[in-house]
Amino acid sequence: MHRFDDPKYRFDFDLIMEMSEKCKNWGKWGDDDEWGTINYVGDAERKAAAQLVNKGKVFSLGLNFDDQGPQSGLFGGRWNPIHTMLATGTDAVAGKQVVPGKKHPNQYADDAVNLPLQCGTQWDALAHVFNQGKMWNGYDAMMVGSKGAEKNAIHKMRDKMVGRGVLLDIARWAGVASLEDGTAIDADDLDQCAKDQGVEIKQGDFVIYRTGHMERCLAEGEWGGYAGGNAPGVSFHTCEWMYEKKIAAICADTWGCEVIPNETDDVFQPWHWIVIPMTGITMGEIFYLKDLAADCAEDRVYEFMFVAPPLPITRAVGSPINPQAIK
Repeated sequence: MHRFDDPKYRFDFDLIMEMSEKCKNWGKWGDDDEWGTINYVGDAERKAAAQLVNKGKVFSLGLNFDDQGPQSGLFGGRWNPIHTMLATGTDAVAGKQVVPGKKHPNQYADDAVNLPLQCGTQWDALAHVFNQGKMWNGYDAMMVGSKGAEKNAIHKMRDKMVGRGVLLDIARWAGVASLEDGTAIDADDLDQCAKDQGVEIKQGDFVIYRTGHMERCLAEGEWGGYAGGNAPGVSFHTCEWMYEKKIAAICADTWGCEVIPNETDDVFQPWHWIVIPMTGITMGEIFYLKDLAADCAEDRVYEFMFVAPPLPITRAVGSPINPQAIK
C-alpha cells in the first residue's frame, strides 16, 4: 500500500490513455455486447457458486435506505432517500379509507420513496462512466440522453448478477480497523491478501474488498465526507490486475472504490475511466461488509455464493441493491 501523494506512483494523462488501450475489451464478446465482463459468468460458474453454500447463512451487504444514509451533498447533488407515507394506520383507525359504494372503510398502509439510484449500496452500470466520449464497447456517450441510456443500461443486467463472491478483507489483513483516507491498495496487496486468506481469485468472480471505511463512519456516528470525499481505495495501477484477472465485477465498502485523492492531478477518478468503459467491469459501491468479514475471519472461508440483482429500471445508469452473500 502507498499514499496517494507518493511521487513513485504519481502519473499524468498520458498513462490514462495508455491504460485505456492496454485494458480495452471492446469487441471481445461482439460489437453489440452490453454486458462486459459479466460475460465471464455462465451457467457452469453459477452452478459452482451454488455449491459453496454449506451453512445456509445469509449476509446482507446493503445499507438501509433511509434519511440517515451517507449522502451529504459533496458529490453530484445526490441526497438520502425521502420516505413518504401515502396512507397510514392513523388514517385507517380514523375511518378515512373509504371506498365508494362499500359500507365499511378499508384499513391499510401505503408509501413511496424518492431517491437517487446511486445514493446507497448500488451498482454502477456500464453506461455510468465515459472515456473520451465513449462508453463500454465503443458506444457513443450521446446514447445516454434525457430519457436514459439506450445502451449499457442497468436493466440489461437483471438476470446476470449471480456467481462466486470472494471477500478480500484488506483492513483485517493489514492489521487495522480501517485504512486511512488516501491509502492506495496495490495489485500486490490484493494478491497477497488472497494468498494469506487461502482463497484464489478466479475468472468470473465478483471480487469484494473491505477497507473498513464505512465501519469507521458508522462507529463515529458521523458520515463526514464519506460520500464524495477522501477515502482509501484501489490504486489506479490496479487497472491491469482487474483486466488480467478477468473478474466479473468489483465491489467495495467505499463510495467510489478507488483511492481519493487520486494519484494524478489531471482527472478525477481515473481508475473509473478504465475499468468501466474500457474493460467493461460493473462496479458495486457502498457495500456493508462488517458482518460478512467477521464470519469469514472466524471460519476462514472467504468464498460464497453472491446474489445481487439490480432493480430493472429501464435505461438507468445505476441501481440500488441489497446484495446477499450466502455461505
